[in-house]
Amino acid sequence: MPHYHKLGEIPHKRHTQFRKPDGTLYSEQLFSTEGFSSNSSLLYHLHPPTKILKAEEPIDVAPVAATSNILKHRSFKGFKVAPDADYIKSRKTVLFNNDVHLTLAAPTKGLTENIFYKNADTDEVLFIHEGKGVLKTQYGILPFSYGDYVVVPRGTIYQISFESENNRLFIIESFSPVTFPKRYLSKYGQLLEHAPFCERDIRKPQDLETYDLQGEFLIQVKKKGLLYPIWYGHHPFDVIGWDGCEYPYILSIHDFEPITGRVHQPPPVHQTFDAHNFVICSFVPRLFDYHPLAIPAPYNHSNIDSDEVLYYVDGDFMSRKHVERGMITLHPSGIPHGPHPGTVEKSIGAAETKELAVMVDTFHPLKLTTDAINIEDDDYVYSWM
Repeated sequence: MPHYHKLGEIPHKRHTQFRKPDGTLYSEQLFSTEGFSSNSSLLYHLHPPTKILKAEEPIDVAPVAATSNILKHRSFKGFKVAPDADYIKSRKTVLFNNDVHLTLAAPTKGLTENIFYKNADTDEVLFIHEGKGVLKTQYGILPFSYGDYVVVPRGTIYQISFESENNRLFIIESFSPVTFPKRYLSKYGQLLEHAPFCERDIRKPQDLETYDLQGEFLIQVKKKGLLYPIWYGHHPFDVIGWDGCEYPYILSIHDFEPITGRVHQPPPVHQTFDAHNFVICSFVPRLFDYHPLAIPAPYNHSNIDSDEVLYYVDGDFMSRKHVERGMITLHPSGIPHGPHPGTVEKSIGAAETKELAVMVDTFHPLKLTTDAINIEDDDYVYSWM
């Protein structure tokens, strides 16, 4: 939920005549993800953004549940997802419900010059685990690197490029708008003093590039589990200027300032983003609890109403044994979970942790796909013995 921003040339008043040097009108487009009742932006195109040359038959890309057994602690080795040169095909959904899809990707290449992607169903949060590159949109460019949350509103047309072939992404697809938690915000929308990040940490689009090109431009549009190939007659990045409050942005996990206390703090202190029926949290390097009798390791808890997913990024984790980079754990609602045997005593007296992880807590059960089953560690459920 970034604040007002503008790039390029815009008219003094919205919805008024704005003409090109040759006297013809620019094409104004309102972009919003919640109708006319929430944030929006106005974009000014060289050409109408509606000129479709052809539309091909869609391809079914909807995730399918591979098992009905959802009451089991599970672990997945995310780095076992095979690299793929096609960015769109590289995206493998492993866990999903009606509110959110959790996806792993290891693209070796981005999208080529005349191919674009648009997710018309969900906001996307691209967490960059390995690699660096650039996200190009109608709003400008966003350079990204390790540890970045790249937040892309649904309906945003984008291209993505990488500097090398070694890239790992953890992608969170939200069927509701991804926002900052309300408790971090003033009634006017400013991030408050107790928030673990502030407006200075938000990286907005820069270097607006305007393309006045005719030809055949393929936009792969994802809608209701189908991927629609739609060809347009003009380059979609023909925006001469825009302004508003709805646009892609970046927040780095490294800019998240941890909230600590004398005794162990509950998971909500790590919350970074909010959405309908799930939250996204950041576990970052921090000092441990400083009560003289504190137990830094988390206590056992019964998550009766939520599935807890932890994506391990880097560092050491005091509550888990045998943690790997890219590992995912799923602790489903309905049965308690907690630290592995021996880790509670081991944590006592420790001064700090260097852990780095992304957590997603959902309030409806998650289903597993075949891609998840193929990378599962079957012994994880017995690791508390």
